[in-house]
Amino acid sequence: MTAPAPRIRVQRRPVHGVLLIDKPLGLSSNQALQKAKWLLRAEKAGHTGTLDPLATGVLPLCFGAATKFSQLQLDAPKTYHAVARLGVTTSTGDAEGDVLAERPVPADALSPERLAAVQRQFTGPMAQVPPMHSALKKDGRALYEYARAGIEVERAPRNVEIFELNLAPAQDTSAHPAINIVVKCSKGTYIRTLGEDIGAALGCGAHLTFLRRIETGGLGLADCVTLEALEAMDEDARLACLAPAELLLAGQPRIELDAYEAGRFLSGLRRRGAWPDAPEVAVFGQAPAALLGAGHVVAGELIPDRLLSPIEIEQILKSTPSAANAGILETT
Repeated sequence: MTAPAPRIRVQRRPVHGVLLIDKPLGLSSNQALQKAKWLLRAEKAGHTGTLDPLATGVLPLCFGAATKFSQLQLDAPKTYHAVARLGVTTSTGDAEGDVLAERPVPADALSPERLAAVQRQFTGPMAQVPPMHSALKKDGRALYEYARAGIEVERAPRNVEIFELNLAPAQDTSAHPAINIVVKCSKGTYIRTLGEDIGAALGCGAHLTFLRRIETGGLGLADCVTLEALEAMDEDARLACLAPAELLLAGQPRIELDAYEAGRFLSGLRRRGAWPDAPEVAVFGQAPAALLGAGHVVAGELIPDRLLSPIEIEQILKSTPSAANAGILETT
């Protein structure tokens, strides 16, 4: 027998920043994360919200210090483009499931008036029951595990919100009636369930045949890189694709601290200043403009929430050739 080839051991290293991936079809979010983590040889990484293997599109990956702010992207509104085939319902709400029922599509289902009425019906706050084929957990097991075993479990409705919804006849080359769905929604919204509910409201049922996340928290497809392109790059080019961790704090009020105040803030101490109240602020040192962490302000008091460690700040500064450490790490 031929001996198996020895496994290549990757030498991990500290990597800090945000990588915007255009997740390909067929990979789970975690598989995409592990691939990018291996390519960057990163020590620590996490993603900012699960995309189904069926779905493609924007998936921000956080490395090192950026993982401390990933919750902000988890909580951010997201925009999807989906295509739903009308007249057929499936066990999973998408094209991979078994067909449950086929029904004729009403003649007026794709009329502008009918689609406009359904748009209004599904815009705004609503309660949505999570699908059985989802990663949501019940008693420590993912719902899809129960579904694969043929077990239906009770799921509590979740409050979600549809901020914007646009429905139009799909430009589909097949003979099957379908609709384009472009939706901006709150976190926790299941687009497969939305597609099924829209199909039910049109009187014929539906299932998704296409799903693509086109934006999350202000981050869009134009800024994304594919895993295939990343793999073709050399190591320096891969690192150049990383955005700084403060990308996740874009839109938050910015507070800058001098070396003395920065040292105190990094020690977890509250600081006082003439700052307006704010539920979330990004905090930087002044020289250089190094991200220190995030906090909130109440009655002129800056309260730390998530802090970078001095080691993380030093590593980020060393990886930025134009930056020079002006002493904020030595202040105690």
